[in-house]
Amino acid sequence: MTESHPLVTIETIVLIGIGGFAGSNLRYFVGSLVPGLQGTLVVNALGSFALGFLLYEAMHLGVIADETRLAAATGFLSSFTTYSTFAVQTVLTPEWAVANVLASYALGFGGVLLARQAVAVVERRDTW
Repeated sequence: MTESHPLVTIETIVLIGIGGFAGSNLRYFVGSLVPGLQGTLVVNALGSFALGFLLYEAMHLGVIADETRLAAATGFLSSFTTYSTFAVQTVLTPEWAVANVLASYALGFGGVLLARQAVAVVERRDTW
C-alpha cells in the first residue's frame, strides 16, 4: 500500500489516537501525584527527554518502527506534555514566573541533550 492509501491514513489516525489517549491519561495521573507547577514541569521534562530520544534514535539507530514512533511522538507525547498549561500557570503565579520559565526551558533542553547522550551510548553498544 502506498502512503496515500485510505487504510494507511486510517491506521495513522488510530495510532495517533491510541497514543493520545494513553498520554493524556498518564498526564492526568502524574498531575494527581504532583499537582500544579511541579507536575507540569515533570511531564514536560520527561516528554522532552522522550521526544529527544525518539528523534535521535531515528537519526542514528532506526530500530523503532515508524508506526511506533508516530504513535509515541505525535500521539502519546503531544498529549502527555503541555505547553498551554505551562503558559497559563506561569501567568497565574507571577511570584514563580521567572523560576518556572527558567526551570522549564532548562529541564526541556537538558532532557533533549540527555536523550542524545543516551542514544549515543546505545549506538556505541551496538558496535561492540
